[in-house]
Amino acid sequence: MQALSLSQHFVTRQNMKNNRNLFLASRHIVLWFTVVPLLLAACSGLSPKITRTPAPAERGFQINQPKKDQKFASPAQIEKITPITNFEYRLGPGDVVNIKIWRRPELSQEGIIVSPDGLIAIPRVGSVNVLNLTQEEVQKIITVKLEPLYIKPEVTVWVREFHNNKAFVLGRVGKPGVINFPGRGTLLEGLALAGGLPDQGKLTRCAIIRGRENVIWIDLQDLLKNGNMALNAPIMNNDVIFIPELNDELIYVMGEVLNPGAIQLKDGMNVLKAIMLAGGMNKNANAEKVFVIRQQSVNGDVIRVDFKRLVERGDFSQNFALLPDDIVFISPTGMAKFNYTLDKLTPALQILNLGTSDAETFGIMAKLRQNLWNQSGFVNSSTTTTGN
Repeated sequence: MQALSLSQHFVTRQNMKNNRNLFLASRHIVLWFTVVPLLLAACSGLSPKITRTPAPAERGFQINQPKKDQKFASPAQIEKITPITNFEYRLGPGDVVNIKIWRRPELSQEGIIVSPDGLIAIPRVGSVNVLNLTQEEVQKIITVKLEPLYIKPEVTVWVREFHNNKAFVLGRVGKPGVINFPGRGTLLEGLALAGGLPDQGKLTRCAIIRGRENVIWIDLQDLLKNGNMALNAPIMNNDVIFIPELNDELIYVMGEVLNPGAIQLKDGMNVLKAIMLAGGMNKNANAEKVFVIRQQSVNGDVIRVDFKRLVERGDFSQNFALLPDDIVFISPTGMAKFNYTLDKLTPALQILNLGTSDAETFGIMAKLRQNLWNQSGFVNSSTTTTGN
């Protein structure tokens, strides 16, 4: 009996020792699965550092967008480089001219083409330089040359085809190239003759280049959308109308939204609109920690927006207007960082879900129940315990 008792005592102590070691081992495993990921999660992900307090009246972060600096020509500036005198067409290379001399059919001519150097040829008169002359001025020159030969010659000159009232339209138009105006041309007429604007809603400006010194920029949005006809500048011969390529200004939405990426900046864009255009926040977003990052200098400025307060209480004091190249960053919740870290630790840990099934998956709880409570079986998400 004494030998049996000693044997039982030894077995009991050995079981207790094994159970203790198994318990310590399981505790270490559980601690490793929980503490280590938490430490790693604390170091993972972006976390902007606030440089400004959320005050809507602060310079650089305001509810309304600031007024744009004057980059376009005013009506007064347009008039300054455009002669006020009445429009008079002046002949140039390529024009087709008819000349009628009353009762002198042998001198009358039709379809005379002005040469590249501005000359035309007339019987009994010879070559006449008509470059940059009006029809009346050409009539006087021909009359003076014929007066020694004929009594009171009556000369009539008119232009049959106009080719010297032209402009060069380049850039974002339907048919770039040379256009000819039948009369006094305007900017809108020139754009129409060039095929119109394929991206009318996006194009914001065009340049009129006149000579070697004058360049004016026209606000196309004000002209086309608002109908400000004072900006419909007169076009002179040999002007260049240039519509630059699209110059979209962008903002960037990052973090916990459905569709992060770049968004075209439109009038009235603010934090709320930017997040909605990015698909809205996902389930991992922390609505209380939305950051607007603005490039004011090399370091930039960061301000925090409580989006939850904005939506729940209708507090739009932080619904800041966005400027080009602003970054809107939506922070993740702490649990989102934790789960992200678990997924990245090892492929074997991707089955963890922070519940009792973790220990069941690795067989820890089954062994503990066998040694501590003499139970057998499995526990899963659909059952409690099985077996005795």
